[in-house]
Amino acid sequence: MNICHVNLASGYHGGENQTLLLIQQQLKLGYRLTVVANPKSPFFSRVQALPCRVIACKHYLTQHSKTMTQGCDLIHVHEGRAIYWAWLQHKLHNIPYIITRRIDNPLSERWFATQAYRSASALVGLSQEICRQILLRHPQKKVVTIPSSPVCYPVNQQQVSQIREQFSHSCLVIHAANMLHHKGFDVTIAAARLLSNTAPDIQFALLGDGKERPALEQQAQGLTNVHFMGKQHNMGDWFAAADMLIHPSYSEGLGSVILEAMGSGLPVVGSRAGGIPDIIEHGVSGLLIPPGDAQALAQAILQIHRDPILVDALANGREEKLRHFQIAQTALRYQTLYSEVMVDHPRH
Repeated sequence: MNICHVNLASGYHGGENQTLLLIQQQLKLGYRLTVVANPKSPFFSRVQALPCRVIACKHYLTQHSKTMTQGCDLIHVHEGRAIYWAWLQHKLHNIPYIITRRIDNPLSERWFATQAYRSASALVGLSQEICRQILLRHPQKKVVTIPSSPVCYPVNQQQVSQIREQFSHSCLVIHAANMLHHKGFDVTIAAARLLSNTAPDIQFALLGDGKERPALEQQAQGLTNVHFMGKQHNMGDWFAAADMLIHPSYSEGLGSVILEAMGSGLPVVGSRAGGIPDIIEHGVSGLLIPPGDAQALAQAILQIHRDPILVDALANGREEKLRHFQIAQTALRYQTLYSEVMVDHPRH
C-alpha cells in the first residue's frame, strides 16, 4: 500500500507519538509512505530519519501540486489542521482520505470543518466516546474505533536510580500530561492534600507544563508531598521509577499515557471520563474514579499502595487488556480500513 500521512502540528505530543508509531509499524509491513509534516515540529525530524518521503508543510493551504500525493492510494489525517489539507487534495486531485480523531470534544459546526468531515471516506475514533461524538454530528458516516497503542520508551537505569534517590523511602505517584484544566491536575493536588498527613510517604511528581501551572503551584502551596518536575522527555525512566500513574482527567480522548504506563508495568488510576474506561476496566486492569472526585482518587491511591494482592491482580488484568492495544493489532485494523476505502473509492 502507498499511504500519505498528514500531521501539521507544530509541537510534539501524544498524537504525534502515535502517528510516528503507526508509520514505523507500516514501514515494517512494507508500505510505501509519504509524510506531510510541519518542519517546526520534532515529528518532522523524526520521520526524516525513516525510509519514507517527507514533505515540509507549514500551512494547510500550501503544497497542493498533484505530485504531493501522486501514486498514493489514500491520505490518512492525524490532527485538526491536516483535515483541511486532505480536503483540498481530495477536491483538487480526487484522492480519498480518512480522519483519525483523538479528542472527545463535540465536533465543530463551522462550514469548513463540516465539509471536511463529510467528504472523508471514513472516520476513526480512538475510543467509543469519540465515535459517539462523531456520530452525533455525522450520523451517516462510516465510523470505526481504532485505539492508540502503547509506546515503548528506553530506560536509563542511572536516571531511574537518581529519580528513586530523590523520592527515597516513598511511594512515588506520577501524573504526566500537559497542564491544561481538563487533565485534572487540580484533582491530583486536592488528593495530595487529603493524604499529606495520613500518608506522608506518598509523594506526587507532576510531569508536565502549561498555562495552568501557576494556578496549580498556588493551589499546592504548603504541601511537601507535591513536586512540579516540568515536562519530561525520559518517560521510560519515570515509568520505571514510579509506583503508580494517575490520570484523573475531566475529559480525555483515550489517554495514551495510561497505555504507556500499563505497558511499563505500572498500576493505574483514571477517571471515568472520555475514552479512559476503554482502557481501564475497574478492578481488573486498574481503578476508576468519578471525574473531579479528589476523595475517591485519594482512596484509590491508598488501595494500590496498601494492597499487594490487588496490585498483583491488576497486573494480570493489565496484560490481558494490553493485548488488544498493541501496534501490530491496531496497524492491521487500519490496513483493513484502508482496503475497504480503496475498494469503495478506486483511484483509477
